[in-house]
Amino acid sequence: MDLMLVLVLGLVAGTIAGVVGTGSSIILIPALVLQFGPQQAIPIMAVAALMANISRVLVWWREIDWRACAAYAVTGVPAAVLGARTLLVLPPRIVDGVLGAFFLAMIPARRWADRKALRLNRGHLAVAGALIGYLTGIVASTGPLSVPVFLGYGLVKGAFLATEAAGSLAIFASKTVAFQQFGALPLEAVLKGLIVGASLMLGSLVAKRIVTRLNPQHFRILMDGVMLFSGMSLIWMALS
Repeated sequence: MDLMLVLVLGLVAGTIAGVVGTGSSIILIPALVLQFGPQQAIPIMAVAALMANISRVLVWWREIDWRACAAYAVTGVPAAVLGARTLLVLPPRIVDGVLGAFFLAMIPARRWADRKALRLNRGHLAVAGALIGYLTGIVASTGPLSVPVFLGYGLVKGAFLATEAAGSLAIFASKTVAFQQFGALPLEAVLKGLIVGASLMLGSLVAKRIVTRLNPQHFRILMDGVMLFSGMSLIWMALS
């Protein structure tokens, strides 16, 4: 019964993440910790997140900006491996607080950039990939950290979801391989991750119908809401 509740929550998380491009880890990690314990929760979520990104890539395959994805992943992949090898970097509360403040600051920054018609280029994506990849390697979830990066590049709706998922897929794959090499990914965790990931993949299919009905402006407003929620949540965790 507990596993069924996790799967239902995974379907909800997969649908939400399929619409906004992120959020499944934030929603699922607490439930996975309660169900499987903290030691298993992170590798299980790594496998599940891998499957979730695969599903978004498959659903929006035709809209992927491969050049943007390559620029982001070419630095993000080695940085994620380096992050996974790092034993002690910063106290988790400091990381949460800094990321939370960053999310909140990016809401007015994105709106200002839109008014000025400013856009990130592929060089900016490469720098962002290195930073986000490293953080993804050392913490359980970086949340929607990549959201303002790909929005700043000018992608929306299916193109945003597909390209962000493809870039994140490469980073999560390298992190998962690092877990396996360090002996932190036993077969039991892989099987549980595959089960939870299946519910996330189903949610991505449900989400496509929602995304196709959104206009770009409403999608940007929705993304601002995601960054506001994520930023406040991380700051709350840092202070609690």
